[in-house]
Amino acid sequence: MARQLHPVELTDAERAGLEDLTRRGTASARRIRRARVLLLSAAGMPDRQVAEGTGCCVATVANLRRRFAAERLGALAERPRPGAAPMLDGKATALAVGLACTEPPSGRARWTMRLLADKLVELGVVGTISDETVRRTLKKTNSSLGRRSSGAWPS
Repeated sequence: MARQLHPVELTDAERAGLEDLTRRGTASARRIRRARVLLLSAAGMPDRQVAEGTGCCVATVANLRRRFAAERLGALAERPRPGAAPMLDGKATALAVGLACTEPPSGRARWTMRLLADKLVELGVVGTISDETVRRTLKKTNSSLGRRSSGAWPS
């Protein structure tokens, strides 16, 4: 058996905590899988067998071993993921929904996503915003204006 670059050696308390975590099943699936990887790694299993036993790839096992060596049980926690912050926070979303529920501008039968986006920019809520972002935001709030109905869009 090959020597592991980052061997996992658990204290009795860590082992008991990980076993309890995997038995209860109340944590996220990722956290439970990470706990299982650490338990199997501590039992001396090679990375390939741990990966097959837990349903993840060998690189994931190696990365988790490395994180465990640096952070101990902190390796179970989620790390922040990259991505842009939402364009509209809670207040801005509430304003967009409230605006969509008001009377549309004169000469218009209803609010369009483009009109709502332009109005949010005009009010200074955001610097720029696309009509698609407004639509997705309204859809998440279960607003009927954020849904695409069969009659509203050409085929």
